[in-house]
Amino acid sequence: MRYGIFSDVHGNVEALTACIKALRDAGCERFACLGDIVGYGSDPDICVDIVRDVADIVVIGNHDAAVVGRHDASHAHIAAQQAFAYSKKALKDNNIDWLQSLSYVHTDGDICFCHGSPIDAENFDYVFSLDKAASLNERFDTLSKLTFVGHSHLTTSFLVTPRLALQVSSPRFQIRQGSKYVFNVGSVGQPRDRDRRACCVVYDSDASSVTFLRVEYDIDSAAQKIVDAELPPSFAERLFHGV
Repeated sequence: MRYGIFSDVHGNVEALTACIKALRDAGCERFACLGDIVGYGSDPDICVDIVRDVADIVVIGNHDAAVVGRHDASHAHIAAQQAFAYSKKALKDNNIDWLQSLSYVHTDGDICFCHGSPIDAENFDYVFSLDKAASLNERFDTLSKLTFVGHSHLTTSFLVTPRLALQVSSPRFQIRQGSKYVFNVGSVGQPRDRDRRACCVVYDSDASSVTFLRVEYDIDSAAQKIVDAELPPSFAERLFHGV
């Protein structure tokens, strides 16, 4: 079985459609979205429609939760709060209801899907550094063999054992027996790892491999639509730089 896994769409329909095509071309049969479908970009409602149609597994992200009243948005910076307000206004009622119904964590056999850390998932903690990954050591016995997370917009990955965590960097991983892994799957709609291409992941359960895909998309159109929607221009500018 090949899973197509993606996260942090952030209202960028150009990047989302390009990633779905790339995952289908890679032979993916089952799709998982790790949250933050809305926020930052100009097309939150269309993106929710697409994810609802395509994804077999969807968990809620902090932006989704903030927009539908399931997460305190007061701590967010002003620009993000503007994006929350825009998304809330743009979403159809049935898509708001659907976002409100999403779970924080989904497990599928020995795979865990969540937006942030699987520990206390409602708080959307990050897992993008060794100390954060090392906090999972004491949960090794209950940790899923593979945990896929979003939230950070980065592509950092970690091998976790009962005693230590190691950061591992590669566009393709062969899963080792006896170890557990946490994969940050990057961002579809707003990458921040200095690669402006959209990012998504293929997990092949038969080959025991995880592969990161980088996908070109029409950044000019996505950025111009952000400007036209009168969202903060920084949301458009950063698309060109992957930051």
